[in-house]
Amino acid sequence: MHDLHLPPLLNQKSNTINPTIAIDSYSLSIMTERNQVLAATVYRPQTLVKNAVMIAPATGIKRQFYHKFATFLAKKGFGVITFDNEGIGESLSTDLAKCDASLVSWGRHDMPAVLDALQDEFVEANYHLLGHSAGGQLIGLMPNYKAISSIFNVACSSGRIKNMAMPYKIKAMGFMDVFIPVSNLVLGYTPADKIAMGEPLPRGVARQWREWCNGAGYIKTALGKSIHTHFYDEIDMPALWLGFSDDEIANSQNMDDMIRVFPQMPVDKHFLHPKDFGLNSIRHMRYFSSKTQAKAPELWQMAVDWFNKNQPTQ
Repeated sequence: MHDLHLPPLLNQKSNTINPTIAIDSYSLSIMTERNQVLAATVYRPQTLVKNAVMIAPATGIKRQFYHKFATFLAKKGFGVITFDNEGIGESLSTDLAKCDASLVSWGRHDMPAVLDALQDEFVEANYHLLGHSAGGQLIGLMPNYKAISSIFNVACSSGRIKNMAMPYKIKAMGFMDVFIPVSNLVLGYTPADKIAMGEPLPRGVARQWREWCNGAGYIKTALGKSIHTHFYDEIDMPALWLGFSDDEIANSQNMDDMIRVFPQMPVDKHFLHPKDFGLNSIRHMRYFSSKTQAKAPELWQMAVDWFNKNQPTQ
């Protein structure tokens, strides 16, 4: 594992998007083993697709958030799928207080169903996963993980509150230990949108989020207790973990805390400073901002280069 505090091999600007590659995008409904329908969007370049990417979202983040990044990848020749987890965005099919989705069901049922759909949409391609925060944390619950050639994780960490710096630590404690349990009790769900923490969350998602962020190793706190079947000890495909020095959640210590949950995974950890790229901030969410791409195109190009580099030998 390499913890790089300087821009890694980014001494040349990325190539501009090839304007000759047109793309089609369309909606797709994906059925999970829980008989839940997930709303997804497919981005298909009008060219031969050798690599296809599943973008697994952060907790409570709708797929539209990743639209510009998915379009960028598609115009580079990648097939892409984005999706809403059960209970989020257009994948909410019932009253939120009645939704029994959890972080475990997202990893065990939603993500595998989307990966299957990616393979159906882009036959004979190589398949990769881009995980944002929770999207990278939950990979070890996917029974079909062997179909993935490589992983590119952004702002992925244990989110352990104990390792956060003040004053953000106080804010996180208030959200996790007061806002979540009280709102779950009163409303039957967590209105995270009211405090700019994504979409409203099913109570099971918010409850597990709270429990896991209060212990070491995030999901590790549940292994052997509420979770008995997982693949964290087996996953061995190459992974690049990208973090930023102004991210209060996925700080370097919390990234390492999560990486340790994947003992067989060969990890290339890049921990970067936004100012080295002419950016004021990136924090936990702004890697996917079009403003980040406009000012520091090499950051998005890192994903392209990683996926192209990590193709199985034919």
